[in-house]
Order: sequence, then C-alpha cells, then structure tokens
Amino acid sequence: MDNVRSFPEGDKNCYNLNLTKGDRYLIRASFMYGNYDEKNETPQFDLYLGPNLWCTVSLQDASASSSFEIIHTLQSNHLYVCLVNTGEGTPFISALVLRPLKNTTYESQTGSLDCFGRYDVGSTAEDGFRFKEDVYDRYWVPLERDDWTQKTTKFSIDSGNDNDYQPPSLAMRTAAAPVNANRSLDFPLGSMDSNSKLYVYMHFAEVEELEFERPRQLIVSYNDFQSEPFSLEYLKATTKFFLFELNSGQEGRISIYSTEDSTLPPILNAIEICMEKQFSKLQTAEQDVDAILNIKLIYGLKRNWQGDPCAPPAYLWEGLNCSDNDPPRIISLNLSSSGLTGEIPPYIANFIELQYLDLSNNRLTGSVPEFLSHLQFLKVLNLKANMLKGSVPAKLIEMSENGLQLRHLEFGYISVEGNPDLCASMSCKKKSIKNVVAVVILSSLWVLMIGLGIIWRLKRRKVTASGVREYHSLVLKNLHVTYSEVLKITNNFERILGKGGFGTVFHGYLGDTQVAVKMLSHSPDQGYKQFEAEVALLLRVHHRNLTSLIGYCAEGNKMGLIYEYMAKGNLAELLSESSIVILSWEQRFQIVADAASGVCCGQKRKGGFERKNLLAAIWVWSEFVVVDFPQISLTQALKDHERL
Repeated sequence: MDNVRSFPEGDKNCYNLNLTKGDRYLIRASFMYGNYDEKNETPQFDLYLGPNLWCTVSLQDASASSSFEIIHTLQSNHLYVCLVNTGEGTPFISALVLRPLKNTTYESQTGSLDCFGRYDVGSTAEDGFRFKEDVYDRYWVPLERDDWTQKTTKFSIDSGNDNDYQPPSLAMRTAAAPVNANRSLDFPLGSMDSNSKLYVYMHFAEVEELEFERPRQLIVSYNDFQSEPFSLEYLKATTKFFLFELNSGQEGRISIYSTEDSTLPPILNAIEICMEKQFSKLQTAEQDVDAILNIKLIYGLKRNWQGDPCAPPAYLWEGLNCSDNDPPRIISLNLSSSGLTGEIPPYIANFIELQYLDLSNNRLTGSVPEFLSHLQFLKVLNLKANMLKGSVPAKLIEMSENGLQLRHLEFGYISVEGNPDLCASMSCKKKSIKNVVAVVILSSLWVLMIGLGIIWRLKRRKVTASGVREYHSLVLKNLHVTYSEVLKITNNFERILGKGGFGTVFHGYLGDTQVAVKMLSHSPDQGYKQFEAEVALLLRVHHRNLTSLIGYCAEGNKMGLIYEYMAKGNLAELLSESSIVILSWEQRFQIVADAASGVCCGQKRKGGFERKNLLAAIWVWSEFVVVDFPQISLTQALKDHERL
C-alpha cells in the first residue's frame, strides 16, 4: 500500500462499477495514510456501499493500516463504493479489491456479510496470506493458543469439486487440537452491542493417517445449540456452516467436542466468522439510474454526479429530487441552463414517477415528443427558451387543462432565418390547414390570371397586317443589325445560353453591353411569322417586367432578335433543387406578381393574336420577365416547348 488516491474536491466521490445483478463479491477496501500530504494529520471519513454506510475510516497514526471487507450480493447492475467527506480531513484510499464468489457460498438473508475473523487455526506463521494461495483472495490470519497443540501434514489437502468454498490447502495442512485430549476446542466470541446473527464457516480435514483408530467424529455446539455428529476424511476438506443468533450483551462461545465413541481429540483447521450486515436502504430504482446515466452520457454533462443518484439524501445529485419509496424514484429533474443540444432524449420516459421536468434555457431542437404525455404524474413541464418546433402533443395540452403547468409560450415564434417555432394550442392543426389552403388559393389565382390574360388578349386580336408592317418599317429604320454584325456580336455563336421552341439564344457583346441574341431556327415562312409577332409586340410594349429589345437581324432566312442580357440566369434555374439561392415566400409571391404584371401589360396592348402567336408572345415574356430581385430573369426558362 505504497500509493494512495485522495479526493480533496467534492463531498462524495465514488467508484462506479458496472456489474451483474445477483452476483456475489468479496469487496475489500484498504487504507494507510503514510503522511502522503505531509500534514501529519490522519483524516476520518465515511465509507459507503451504495446508499448505505459501510464503515467509518479512522486510523491511529500515519503508519497504521486498516482493511474493511464485506461479502455482498449485488442488488442491481450498478455498484457504488463512495468516500464521503465528514469535515475531518480529506478522504483517501490505498486499495479497492473485488473478487467474484460462487453464489452457492456465503449466503445470507440480507445479502451482505461482514467477516471480522478468518483464521488459519494452529498455524505458527508470523504473517497471514491471501492470493495466490487462496483462489478467492481471502486474507487468512494465523491463530494459535497456549492450550492448543498443533497437528500438521506435509501433504496437500484436497478441497474437491463439491466444496465451493475451496479452503486453501496452506491453511488446511495445519490444525489445532486441545492439549488436554478430553477437553473441547473453544472459541469465545465475547458480547455484541445489539442482536446479531453470526454466520460461522468451519473447515475440517484429517491430517493424521489413522491405522487402527476409528475416524475422528466431532460435534459443534453454541450456547444451547448442538450439531449432529460428523466424521472427517484423511486429506480431504469438509466445510460446515452454522447460523447462530447472539443477543445484545450475551456472551457467545463456540465449542468443538469429540463424540463419546471417538478416541481422538477434536481438531479444527480453519474458521471464518461473519456477522450479517444490515443494509436497510435500497438503491435508486435501476430503471431511473439507467435513464439518468444515459442522459448524462448523451449530453456530456460535467456535473459532479457520482454514486447513487438519490442516496444518501444529504448527497442527492444536483438537479434531482427523489421520493421516499423503497426503492427511491426520481420525481424531479432540473437541467435548466445546462447547455443541452439535440432532441429531448427518449430516456426521460423511463422516469415513470416524474413530477417536475425543467429543460429550459438550452438549445434543444426537434419536436416535443409524444412520450412526455405518458408521464402520468407530471405536474410541471418547463421547455422555454429552446429551439423546439412543431406543436405540443394534444395529450399534453389536455393534461395542462387538468392541472399540468406548461411553461413554453415564450419561445413560440416564427423566424425567417430558419429558427423553429412551437405551437402550444389546439388550433395548430387548423392553422396548418389554413396555410395549405392559402397556398392552393394563391396557385389558383396565378393560373386564373394567366387564363384571364389569354382571354383578354384574344378579344383584341384585330391588329391588322398593315399595323404589323408599320412596326416592321420602324424596326427596319431604327434597329436593324446585319448578319455579319451578329456574327461579330456573338463571336461566331460561341456561347449558347439556351434553346427555345423557335430558336437558339446566344451570348454576345454589343460594344461594352452584354446581350442575348435569339436566332430563329424554323422554316423561313413559319419563322418569319413568329419573327413579325415578336418584333411588333416588343416594340409596342414597355414595362419594367419585360426586358428591352435592342436590335434585330433579317437577311433572307437569317432572322434574329437582340435583347437585354440578364446575368443571373433564369427562373427555372432559380427554382431548381440545385439552386444555391433560397427564396422566401415573399420573394416567390413577388415573382408571381411581376410575371402576371408582364402578362397583363401585353394583353392591354391593342391588336390581335392567333393562338399560336399568343403562346409565342407568352414564351417571349416568360423568357424576359424581370422579378423584383437583382439581376434575375426568366432567360432560358422555356426549353423544348415548356410553358410557364
């Protein structure tokens, strides 16, 4: 025990061991101060096993050592060995040992035994021993007395496969017998301060080879109790277990006799004397422990949560409150302002007796889970100042009407930057339906506006051919560009912007100005008709939502229109899934309004169109509608006969 581990911080510091419920262990805690802190002040502190006080550690001086041992059957999958600061010095520990035992050994009514005596009877050795001589690492102390005589053998003692206690051969090779062969072998136990139950394990083996005598026969007695006679086998271990009750203040004595038929004195090789340990407090319900440990793990909580969450009550975990039940249950969980992120964990549903839950002032996301409504004892639910979204489950709202206080209204807001909102009323679904209806109505209005525009324009299709020719003459006079100039503008049609129903659009430069040049690709007759319609229309229409006509080309079958170029692309690209631009609903509505405004502007102009010309005009407008958004147009929006 040359090293120690001290715990200068916190009132309770624990070793948390994940084991298996129902298993039995020998647990040993050892202490030697050794003046490790150079204060020369031996501390005093408490040692807890789970929620129960195991012992008080108090050493006589710096060089003194002390060990406390207990045989304990696990009541859950979690074992806590805790050092508690009682204000009399810093707790420390030199060694903590756990050794698994067979469940067929050391059984007790309470599940715990404090073994205060384990003796190698008749041994004359100076020091005790443990592992490797003992497979269970039990510590055996040599014991001899003046009224005893030693019996010994040089041969190993066979414990056999049927003896689960496996007494060590080193202890079994020696035995004690009374000097007076006619006397008993006695063990005075003294008196106890309170009523106690003693668990006594006696290990016997015949160490003398008997040729003519009958086998040694023995009887064990304790106060008024007397066992049945039993005999010993040569070099084979036998273990006898006895349960004795010792009343407060009563002197106890264990005696071993030879039967009247036996000619040999009684012997004893080894003995273990244990007292039943009353651990009355139960650990926190395992379901709650697993849940709170998982929550701690998920959120990476740095709180000083050690040992049993609910016990002892003076060292309750921060943020928790527990019931007085057996076992205790977590009834209150306060994780407010704990830096929590992510969704509300499902483990909270395991706190079946939870009454108060405070998760406020964190950065929790996702929706309010339905499982919270399954907590039938829940009285207060505080979720304010998070980033939750969606709606509170209807069942929780019903619970609030029956006494549950929902504290979440402060963070129910809508943010265009993407912050989620939380709706806390039964009208959430109705509101959602209204939103859907609103979108449907707006979409219908948009279709209706286009339809009305078409009908309105059809009623005014009396534009004469002479009118078109007048505009055509104007174009020839003011905006004509030769085909060779078109080649120069487009650098021999180097860059294609897109293809429409009647031609291909190329990028070009007219001086320092970027332009879009659409060259007609159909037969001269059909292309010329389309060409006439576009030129006549665009020369008459001037609107902020329509791009401007800059020039035209008409040389034989080489016909083209030169438009203002919109550098940011078309509406199809803008609305595609791959677009990096995210439009708000306000911007989307503005696009619809601007497109409708452009359509309406064209329909208000005098002159008639055939249906195909009208569709072509709509296609032209659709290509060049400019929404109220910097440098975004409908250029290239209609490809391969697509329609807006």
